[in-house]
Amino acid sequence: MVTLALVTVVASGTQTTIQDLAGRPGLWDVGVPPSGAADELTFALLNAAVGNPDTAAGLECVLTGPVLTCDEDRLICVGGAVRNATVDNLRIKPGMVVRWPAGSVLDIGSLDGPGMRGYVAIQGGLDVPRVLGSRSTFILGGFGGHDGKPLETGNQLPLGRKENLLSPVPVELPTMSDSWQLRVIPGPHGAPEHLTEEGVDAFFANSWIVDHRSDRTGVRLIGPTPGWARTDGGEAGLHPSNVHDSAYPVGGIMLSGDTPVIVGKDGPSLGGFVVPAVVIEADRWMLGQLRAGDSVQLVPVTPEVATEAARVRRQWLTDLRQPPAIVTSSPATPDRPTVLHRASADAGPAGSRDAGQAPSYTIRYAGERHLLVEAGPTELDLTVRVWIHLLAQALRDNRPTGVVEIVEGVRSLLVAVDSSRLALTALAERLAFLAAGLDDPETVVLPAREVVLPIAFDHPEAHEAMRRYATSVRPDAPWCPDNVEFIRRVNDLDTRDEVFEIVQAATYLVVGLGDVYLGAPVAVPIDPRHRLVTTKYNPARTWTPQNAVGIGGIYLCVYGMEGPGGYQLVGRTVPVWRLSPADEQPWLLRQFDLIRFTPVTAEQLAHERAEIAAGRADLKTAPATFSISDVRRIEQEAPVDIATVRARRRAAFEAERARWGA
Repeated sequence: MVTLALVTVVASGTQTTIQDLAGRPGLWDVGVPPSGAADELTFALLNAAVGNPDTAAGLECVLTGPVLTCDEDRLICVGGAVRNATVDNLRIKPGMVVRWPAGSVLDIGSLDGPGMRGYVAIQGGLDVPRVLGSRSTFILGGFGGHDGKPLETGNQLPLGRKENLLSPVPVELPTMSDSWQLRVIPGPHGAPEHLTEEGVDAFFANSWIVDHRSDRTGVRLIGPTPGWARTDGGEAGLHPSNVHDSAYPVGGIMLSGDTPVIVGKDGPSLGGFVVPAVVIEADRWMLGQLRAGDSVQLVPVTPEVATEAARVRRQWLTDLRQPPAIVTSSPATPDRPTVLHRASADAGPAGSRDAGQAPSYTIRYAGERHLLVEAGPTELDLTVRVWIHLLAQALRDNRPTGVVEIVEGVRSLLVAVDSSRLALTALAERLAFLAAGLDDPETVVLPAREVVLPIAFDHPEAHEAMRRYATSVRPDAPWCPDNVEFIRRVNDLDTRDEVFEIVQAATYLVVGLGDVYLGAPVAVPIDPRHRLVTTKYNPARTWTPQNAVGIGGIYLCVYGMEGPGGYQLVGRTVPVWRLSPADEQPWLLRQFDLIRFTPVTAEQLAHERAEIAAGRADLKTAPATFSISDVRRIEQEAPVDIATVRARRRAAFEAERARWGA
C-alpha cells in the first residue's frame, strides 16, 4: 500500500484555491470556463522551478496567503504578489527554490501589493481528482480542486510523486506593478457599427482604473462612458452595448452597458455585449494581478506583434531566467477591427434574402487566438441561426489540427485555435470554403426535443436579487424595484400577469448554450407575438440565484448557477446542469430544444429541484424536430397580428428610451 504525502492547511488565507495551468479547455460551447491559474505565466514558471510537469496543480491565493505544513520534505517555490513568505519564520525569496522540511510551517503571509494573487508550487503537485479533465477549482460551479471550494483550515491535500522531470532551478518572475499596459487587438466590434471613430480613439487613449468588484470572472474598469455610434441594440436590448448573444474569448473586453469588463478565466462564454478589444495571450497573465485602484492603459497592437510576443513568452518559459523585452507597436498598429474575409448576399427589398440564399457574413480577428464569424442582419433571423449551426457542424466534421473551441452564438460563430499550430488566416480560408458548400438552411430539418420545465413566477429568490441590486448597485435603475413591472411597461401590457401569461404561452427555441455558464440556454420564442422586448441591466447584477429565469432583449435565459447576470428576472426553474460522479454529460439541454414552461408554486419547485439535483428525476422531454418551415407557417397564419404586436412594443420601447434620455 502506497502512503500519500499530505499537505495540511493550518490557516486558509483569503480564497486559496487549487489550480492547474491549462484548466479545462474544450467546453466553452456549453458554458464551462477554463478556470486554471489567473496569472498563468507566474504559475508556469513556479512549476518549472520545482521540476514539475506543466500539468501539475498548485495553490492560488488572494490578499492573504495560507499557512501550511507537510508530512514529507518537498521543494517549493512562491511568486506572484507573494513577498512575505516564511518557512519556520525564515523569509524565502520569490522565484527561489527552497526545501520545505517535513513538519515545518510554511506561511505565505499577506499580499500587500503590488499585484493581487500569490502562487505556491510544491514538488510533485497537488494530487486532487480531475473533474471534466482538470484539477482547477471553479468556485461558482462548485467543482474541481478540493470539493469545488476555497481551502478551509484543517483540509488535507494529497501530494503527487516527486517526479523531478525537470531539474529544479531559480526563475526570473514577471514584475508586479500598480500601473499596467495591456496590449490588445482591436475588435471584433468597433467603429462605425457600434462605436464612433472618436469613441474608439478615446477607448484606447484613456487610462482606466480597476474596480473593487473585479474577480476571477472578470476585471471591471472605471472610466468615461464609451462613445456609442447608435442609440440602442434593437431586438438585442435597449442599451447600445447590447448585441445578439455571441461568444467571448478569455481576455475579451466586453462593454457591459457602459462598463468595460475583461473576461477572466472563470468568466462567461456567451453573452450579449459588444467586444471592442481582446487582450493578447502574452499579456493575459496580468489580468490575475490587477488590483483595485490600479491604472490600466490599453495599447492596440497588430496580430503580428501578438504572435511575436507569444513566441518570446514561450522562450522565457524555456530559458526561465530570460524575461522578454516588451514590444508595443509595429509599423502598422491598428485601431480598428481587421476583417479577414467578407461575403455578401444579393439583397432583395429592404435587405431581405431570397430563399435558398446564404446570408452575408464577415470573419474578423477576436484577438490573435480567435476568429469571430458574424452573419446576416443585426435583427434576429432564425434562418441565419440555422446557417451558423450548419457552418459549425461542417467545421466539426472537417476540423483542422489546432482548432480547440467552436462556440455557436445567435448570429455568430467563435473559433479558438492553438496559435502555435494553426494560423487564423488559414482558418478563415477553411471557413470560407466550408460556407460555400452548406445546405440551404430553409430546407434543413434539425433533430430536437420538446422540454417542459416547471417555473415559479415571482420567486422569492428572484426578488432577493432585485433587492440586493437596488441596495448595493443602482437604486435609480428603471427596472428597480420590480423587473416584471419594467417588462410590462416597456412592452405596453396592462398588467404584470400578462408578462407571465406570455412566457407560459410561448414555445422557446434554444439558440445558444452556456449563456451565463454551465449549459444555461439562451432561447427565443418561435412565435414573434411572444417575444417580449426588454434590456439587460447596466451595470450587471453581482448576484443571481441558480436557475433564475430572465429576459434580455427578446431572449430568455435560465441561469445555470449562482453568479452575476443582467437579464430581467421573472421566476425560477429546475437545474439545467447536473454534475455526477459517473462523469455523464452534465448539461441537460441541447441546441434547438423546444422549451415550454408550466407554472408551479415555490414549494412545488423546491421539491422538483431537489429531485433533479439528486438524480431521482430528470427533465420531461419528448422527441421533436425544428425547421424554418415551422417559423414560416406562423408568419403566414398571422401576419397582421405579428405586425401589430411588433409596432406596439417598438413604440413602448421608444417611449421608455425617451424617458431614460429625459
